[in-house]
Amino acid sequence: MNSVTAVVRLAVVDDQTLFRTGLTRMLDEDPRVEIVGQAANGQAAIQMVASTHPDVVLMDVKMPLLDGVEATRRIVAEHPDTKVLILTTFDADSYVIQALKAGASGYVLKDSQPEAIITSVLAVVSGERVMASAVANRVLDMLTGTTTPKEFYDGLTAREIEILRLLASGMANKQIAYRLKISEKTVRNHVSNMYAKLEIYDRAQAVLYAVRKGLVEV
Repeated sequence: MNSVTAVVRLAVVDDQTLFRTGLTRMLDEDPRVEIVGQAANGQAAIQMVASTHPDVVLMDVKMPLLDGVEATRRIVAEHPDTKVLILTTFDADSYVIQALKAGASGYVLKDSQPEAIITSVLAVVSGERVMASAVANRVLDMLTGTTTPKEFYDGLTAREIEILRLLASGMANKQIAYRLKISEKTVRNHVSNMYAKLEIYDRAQAVLYAVRKGLVEV
C-alpha cells in the first residue's frame, strides 16, 4: 500500500469518556483513518501505543495518573515513528507549550470540526507541525526563545502573573496579600497596573484572560 492510499492508524487519549467516544466515532467514519485504540490517561496511553503502534495519537493534556505532557515525552522517546497531536480547549494553554517542548507535532482545538482534525492528522503524518494560526507564531517564538514569558503575558511581571493566577482562582485581595506576605495596598497597586497593561476593568475580565492563557483550570 503506497503512502497516498495508506490509512492512518489513529489513537485517541482523553479522560472525558463522552468526549473521547464521540470524537472517536466521528473520526472513524472517515475512510482516511482507522481508530486502533483509546485510553483515558497518560499511563494507559503509553501501554496502548506500545501494543497498537498508531501513526498518530490525539492526546489530551490534563489527565489523571499521568498527564499528556509526560505521556507525550515518553511516547516520542520510545516510539519515534508515532506522532502526537495535542487536543486542547485553549490554544494558548501553558500545557500546550510544555507538550510541544516534549515533542508533540502540534495541537488541535477540541471544538474543531472532525474534518479539520483529520486534516491536521494527515499533516503531521507527512512531517508538518500543526498549530492554530492565531497563536502559532507566538508559541513558536516562546519555544525558540525569541519571546519571553513577560512578552507572552502582554508585559505582566512575574509577580503580576502570580497575583493574576490567585485572583482568577477566587482569592480576595486580602487573601492574596496574606499568601504572598505583602501588604493589601501592594496587591491593589499590582492589580491596578495589571488592569492598565491588559486594558481590562474588572475581575471577570481578568479571570477570562487568565483562562485563555492557561493560568487557571476551568
